[in-house]
Amino acid sequence: MYYDLHVHSVFSDGELIPSELARRMAEKGVSGFAITDHADFSNLSWIMERLRRLQEWRDDYEVEILFGVEITHVPPKLMDRCVELARREGAEIVVVHGETLAEPVKEGTNEAAVESGVDVLAHPGIISAEFADRAEENGVYLEISARKGHCLGNGCVAKFGRKLVVNTDTHSPGDIISEREALRICTAAGIDSPEKVLENNAKLFRKLRKKN
Repeated sequence: MYYDLHVHSVFSDGELIPSELARRMAEKGVSGFAITDHADFSNLSWIMERLRRLQEWRDDYEVEILFGVEITHVPPKLMDRCVELARREGAEIVVVHGETLAEPVKEGTNEAAVESGVDVLAHPGIISAEFADRAEENGVYLEISARKGHCLGNGCVAKFGRKLVVNTDTHSPGDIISEREALRICTAAGIDSPEKVLENNAKLFRKLRKKN
């Protein structure tokens, strides 16, 4: 059973509309997924307005769906306000685009995300044990990434992370993975019990789905 908590649609830089994402996820055996399109103050309300149009029909899809955003390249000093806006606009899951080695994310983004109490810090890159402790205290899950480039920090995240999830950061059909592939990615990152990571995905998904 695999739940992917980090997926993009045509409402940011993904290639697929939500319905096709659902069909392709189901074909891969995925149990549920979260649409978390790239957002900042300029487009967050626009994204959530469109995703909300699917809420009344989502129970008729083959897989479970959560609707949210990935706050991306927002200055750390504005993170609290952007997270607050996301919650106010109805985001069921809030992900922050972490300090990946693959992009010039502003230093301090990881810390701001954890202090803001987001749900998932995506591809946080190089972290410390102290940072991982703080993330755990604030209930923030750290991501093991299946995406090329972002996966460069997986070893460090696996070493220090206390609350881990594994996500695809899907943008195109070829990015979608099966449960078996998710387990292998965790194993390749050096995680001894990859099944527990997938259990975290399911636990967080169900918690957020129940809340909303």
